[in-house]
Amino acid sequence: MQNKLTAKERRSQIIDLLHKKDRFSIKEMVKMYGISEVSIRKDLAILEEQKFLIRVKGGAVLVKQDNYTDIPISNKTQRKIREKQLIGEKAASLIKNGETIIIDSGTTSLQVANNLSEFDNLTIITNGINIASRLAEYDKFNVIVLGGYLRNESLSTIGIQAESTMKSHFCDKLFLGVDSCNFTRGLSTPNAEEARLNQTMIEAADEVIAIMDSSKFEKKSFSFIAPLSAINTIVTDSGISQESRDNIERQGIKLYVVDINQKENNFNI
Repeated sequence: MQNKLTAKERRSQIIDLLHKKDRFSIKEMVKMYGISEVSIRKDLAILEEQKFLIRVKGGAVLVKQDNYTDIPISNKTQRKIREKQLIGEKAASLIKNGETIIIDSGTTSLQVANNLSEFDNLTIITNGINIASRLAEYDKFNVIVLGGYLRNESLSTIGIQAESTMKSHFCDKLFLGVDSCNFTRGLSTPNAEEARLNQTMIEAADEVIAIMDSSKFEKKSFSFIAPLSAINTIVTDSGISQESRDNIERQGIKLYVVDINQKENNFNI
């Protein structure tokens, strides 16, 4: 039983389970989580309203989403919660005091921002409105928020203004949130303007650190960002396949894998 999970964590896990099995019954979920059928039905109703699944008699089925669709950030925050937390923690450990860093928009990137309490002297550039808000809570960093048009789906800024501001800075590290990673086609995202801004960020950074959960591998999206050769480091979780590990090694990219099955946050290289 996993009755120690919060409702948010449980719903995230239900989504992940449906991605693996396509369909689950309410009886299976009641047994798995050790909670009432009423609570499970409430979870399914909320997830259906958010367009993650469709309720059917006795259970639920997954709503298929392709990588060419811009998924709202409110939906993304409910997927791979533990994976993103651990990836964000590991990624933040790669920062050195005194550096200038870029934190790209995204739910995994937000987890990097959540793990900066030990640092005092950082300059941080971001196009994520929610990330800037989180950084303001520390009240000790120099934070530059890129201007431009607001993308409601991702709570991020895009456009010529954002790109122009980014071009005037040089940075030590970029933490790049990735929607899709394909070993033939490179990195991609559903939004063309987001892709252009990401390209500008890559050009400005001495080291590019791609942060993504393991579900993002071997997928491609609408707008090309960069080839894998533009990436120095990848931080992901232990759901990554051996084939993907081998491909990354062949590319000469440094790989950090966080183990989602460990109680302690042990990191493997």
